[in-house]
Amino acid sequence: MEKTFEIVLLLALPASGKSEVRRFLANVEPERLRREFHIGPNLQLDDFPYVHMMRRLDDELVKLGRERVFFKAGDRPFRDTRDWGTLIHLLNEDYRDLMGKNVVRADSAAELLMRRIDKAGEKAAIPPRLAKLDKSAWAGAAGALEKEARAMLEEKHAAYPASFEGKTIVIEAARGGPDKSSFPLPSPLGYLYSIGEMDPEILKRAVILYVWVTPEESRRKNTARTNPDDPGSILHHGVPMEVMLNDYGCDDMDWLEANSEIPGTITVTSHGRKFHIPVGRFDNRVDKTSFLREDKKLWDAKKIAGITDGIKSATDKLFSMAAAVKR
Repeated sequence: MEKTFEIVLLLALPASGKSEVRRFLANVEPERLRREFHIGPNLQLDDFPYVHMMRRLDDELVKLGRERVFFKAGDRPFRDTRDWGTLIHLLNEDYRDLMGKNVVRADSAAELLMRRIDKAGEKAAIPPRLAKLDKSAWAGAAGALEKEARAMLEEKHAAYPASFEGKTIVIEAARGGPDKSSFPLPSPLGYLYSIGEMDPEILKRAVILYVWVTPEESRRKNTARTNPDDPGSILHHGVPMEVMLNDYGCDDMDWLEANSEIPGTITVTSHGRKFHIPVGRFDNRVDKTSFLREDKKLWDAKKIAGITDGIKSATDKLFSMAAAVKR
């Protein structure tokens, strides 16, 4: 059996094509996926559903006559940028639950989620916020979100595999900083901060597949993909333009690669040690992925060949670097 990556961090600006790449890989035959891309059947983690649920919580609190907790407004950035760390600590918990196949029984999935968000925020140095809600607001918000939170929890449990042998965990995230920023980006912005907050077991096992687009192309594609009737969709959600400019106006991947101690990696100092994480780029500056949002029956063979060549080039580089770098 071909050796496969254990963990792939699938990183890029919003609307760059990350979710479309995930969809493409999920539709490649397992044997070919291993042979050509060094990737096993996917186990997928993503922090976007948490962003969506935090916005939903804020919206429900406003309906109840309370102030928003997480965002300045429904179409504006985080109140506290340390919430980029909150998202990573939620992913860390998902990773540990996945590896331990931890099934959590909860009378209220929404209350469980709210407690998890507070706990993850504390790990990012943010005092508890939802726990300070009065009983009426807590119960009202939890009741409104219960159906969505229950579906998230059940989907999470259903994804636990019988065996991890040959599997690849794909962790998707987007990070950045304000348009026209200088580098390095200050914490808690950018990839350097968020990757450094990841569980050390993730950092020891991971490679980075970076989907490369310009910020301008990211903004264009974000507008093109947005379906206001489907805000929780992985493939069709839109990011507000103020957020695109202030949180994703640039990212620090170029800077991290250029300033790494080992070429072809990024250097992350975290948990009392250094990690040199291999990076491979899938060049999507000229759009190769948007067609993947269509029904699979409509996928064009020439476009499939283009995305296949691009991803294979990146993963072949990653495979060579992962073998060469001491982890």
